[in-house]
Amino acid sequence: MEKHWWHKATVYQIYPKSFKDSNGDGVGDLQGIISKLDYLQKLGVTALWLSPVYQSPMDDNGYDISDYEGIADIFGSMADMDELLDQANQRNIKIVMDLVVNHTSDEHAWFIEARENPTSPERDFYIWRDQPNDLQSIFGGSAWQYDQKSGQYYLHFFSKKQPDLNWENDQLRQKIYDMMNFWIAKGIGGFRMDVIDMIGKIPDQGISTNGPKLHDYLKEMNAATFGQHDLMTVGETWGASPEIAKQYSNPDHQELSMVFQFEHIGLQHQPNAPKWDYAKELDVPALKAIFNKWQTDLELGQGWNSLFWNNHDLPRVLSIWGDTGSYRVKSAKALAILLHLMRGTPYIYQGEEIGMTNYPFAGLEEINDIESLNFAHEALEEGQSLDAIMDSIRMIGRDNARTPMQWDSSHQAGFSSADKTWLPVNPNYETINVQAALADPDSIFYTYQKLIKLRKDNEWLIDADFELLETADKVFAYKRSWGSESYLIVTNFSGQTQDFSWPDSFKESLITNTDVAKALSDRKLQPWDAFCLKLTD
Repeated sequence: MEKHWWHKATVYQIYPKSFKDSNGDGVGDLQGIISKLDYLQKLGVTALWLSPVYQSPMDDNGYDISDYEGIADIFGSMADMDELLDQANQRNIKIVMDLVVNHTSDEHAWFIEARENPTSPERDFYIWRDQPNDLQSIFGGSAWQYDQKSGQYYLHFFSKKQPDLNWENDQLRQKIYDMMNFWIAKGIGGFRMDVIDMIGKIPDQGISTNGPKLHDYLKEMNAATFGQHDLMTVGETWGASPEIAKQYSNPDHQELSMVFQFEHIGLQHQPNAPKWDYAKELDVPALKAIFNKWQTDLELGQGWNSLFWNNHDLPRVLSIWGDTGSYRVKSAKALAILLHLMRGTPYIYQGEEIGMTNYPFAGLEEINDIESLNFAHEALEEGQSLDAIMDSIRMIGRDNARTPMQWDSSHQAGFSSADKTWLPVNPNYETINVQAALADPDSIFYTYQKLIKLRKDNEWLIDADFELLETADKVFAYKRSWGSESYLIVTNFSGQTQDFSWPDSFKESLITNTDVAKALSDRKLQPWDAFCLKLTD
């Protein structure tokens, strides 16, 4: 298998509105990111994935783009973007842009022309019908919006201000490829592709994802843009199976480097229930089975995994699956050790490396996320209590990931000098912050730093096979073998002591959050114990 830089990479996701505010307006910006590049270099990450910084009315926090080749005023200017690219490259950090091409903003020039002039070429850049069918928006309600001016309905699988693009139009596709090449010429490291499995939609047949032309479009995109460069491309594919993931990421298919699959994230919710009916407890055996499937079915050379717990659309994993009480630090390290030693490219979401947690939202007035607000309004109309609604939002809502980054214990956690930030700072910032983490040699930060270095320095993390071991339900243990070398990774995924069948001997402990020698002599795993042992040479 041909090796690429991203096989050894660890990617750090930045949500720009919440990372660092440089000008005191309560919103993070590009100069704020530039000011923290030394911190990210110290952590050791290879690439930064930026959630969208393009021009946007911000109906969906930048995922509604009005100009793909302009920077939103709240984030700065194109000169700031060029400076970020230059400063990051000087630190051997690549910038991965968020590519949002399933839809645009309704304020994009294409849509304005399509709406104003039904005979224009741009009209066919979007999907119009005289009568709607029963397709539903992911944000709630119908996926069709009536346009008074032209007397037709347009499709929007997200907000009504995010009209879906018609990928069957050749001219549209070429304009998108030209835009991608604009960014490639600026020296970016690749693209994260938002809901890319939706570009092949066939609305009249009720097909929203994995349409029959999807892979043709991706092959065409590859040939016209990033395929000529050593760039990392990762597709957001909520409905992918390992077989589908191979179609995307098998190098022979010339599509993408890898995809995000979300099967493990599904365990955050009650089976066969709406997103907001969250699971009260993690089904650890189910988690083991899902990771085992993806590690073994997506064979080396046939495809490549993305490894993640968190992103801007998900609650903080520490709050939903870890322990935010007395085991916050230990459980955060356990989650990191378990994930980062699997095969694939790991992703860290901002604040994960210091153990940031969900926010204790008091009421809807503190909520910004359009998805959460739509859910709340619909649930209130159905007669659900506000207490129950807020309970769901506090556990599963997207704003949990979007509260400002906690840099230190000063005003607004060092995120901003403003009296009011766009989302409130988590009140636990006085103890959970970067300054405290850097000062504590036993902090979560240094566990992440060590995991990132291990991945850079060790070929086995790319090449070794994966074997799930038979253990107690709450113990997640696997072995990775590469030639004559073998490595044991063990996590007690619980707050209770667990039995574990220990090896008779090991060569060395590569990383741990516990006293391995004591655990070995006791033949017990203490709550949230996690470690990696090298067993043989």
